[in-house]
Amino acid sequence: MIYVVHYGEIALKGKNRDFFERKLMENIKRKIEGRVRRRYGRIIVEAEDAEEKLRKIPGIKYFAKAEVCDLDIEEIKRVALKVVGEVDSFKVETKRSNKNFPLTSIEVNRVVGEFVKNSKGIKVDLKNPERTVYIEIGEKESYIYTEKIPGIGGLPCGVSGRVVAQISGGIDSPVAAFLAMKRGAEVIAAHFFNQTLHSPQVRKKILDLAEKLSEFHRVKLYMVPFEEVQREIIRVIPAKYRMIVYRRSMMRMSNIIAKKEGAKAIVTGDSLSQVASQTLDNIRVIYSASELPVLPPLIGFDKEETIEIAKRIGTYEISILPYEDCCTLMIAKHPETRAKIEDVERMERVAEFKEEDAVERAEIFEFDG
Repeated sequence: MIYVVHYGEIALKGKNRDFFERKLMENIKRKIEGRVRRRYGRIIVEAEDAEEKLRKIPGIKYFAKAEVCDLDIEEIKRVALKVVGEVDSFKVETKRSNKNFPLTSIEVNRVVGEFVKNSKGIKVDLKNPERTVYIEIGEKESYIYTEKIPGIGGLPCGVSGRVVAQISGGIDSPVAAFLAMKRGAEVIAAHFFNQTLHSPQVRKKILDLAEKLSEFHRVKLYMVPFEEVQREIIRVIPAKYRMIVYRRSMMRMSNIIAKKEGAKAIVTGDSLSQVASQTLDNIRVIYSASELPVLPPLIGFDKEETIEIAKRIGTYEISILPYEDCCTLMIAKHPETRAKIEDVERMERVAEFKEEDAVERAEIFEFDG
């Protein structure tokens, strides 16, 4: 099977385009067994049953199962007649990257269209055809197909560097990690769990989320024990500030992981004012604990928008499974919504969180779905 793979944003990268194309090819080769080669403006994949995997590789705008033929108009006409199938109306749409081909795109449309129309006795409908025959005139060969299969777009994973994505068991954080992947980031996932609440079900849920995300690109997961840090927070921090201090501790541990992995930013599932810890005041206090930039891809999303993406990428059904995370014991009846950095830092100065020890004891898993 021949697949013609097209990208969108990569074409705008100018002198860096070669780097982006090669990274996309590398990611395709990692996921698919077959031959992958580059042609001007497109990537050609020869593989069996690669459709589902191509749908999930960031950087691909769309792809198509194509028939390949020589740069000969008679051959192109023959293949176009074959692929159009049994329909009542059609049109031909040609792209010609090979400017040495003797016919222009418009001329190919006319010649092939007339041939198919006369051979099949079907009408040409340029506005609302039952089927479109797409013809691509390349440098060495032509590609002909009738269906564009959408990819997820964006940029190839790895071109933007690494990030540490904080993964809870909820709906938001896996979607945030996916959106970071879509913008070209390679994700190092970090989950913080409380051993007293930890169970095989919780463990499986987090591992399943990481594995599902790895269908888009490989994921390395740190499972960081949080019990000792949590006990210290409970010992010294007033209840209404505990969630904020927990999040700050998670930021510091994420930075420790980032230094180990060469990551350049932290990704969170925060959505502005969705919960008490996500007010502007509290976000400022929480993010100030990070030395690295903090990226919240969902900051302007409402819950329904996030759920829609979660369902599309396959994390939703895993995320809604019941479980109790390490935050549960932290939630006060009336949590602070307008924390001040100086107040929180003063509270933290009397604590010994041992965050580096927690990261050193983390379990590490790698997935490459």
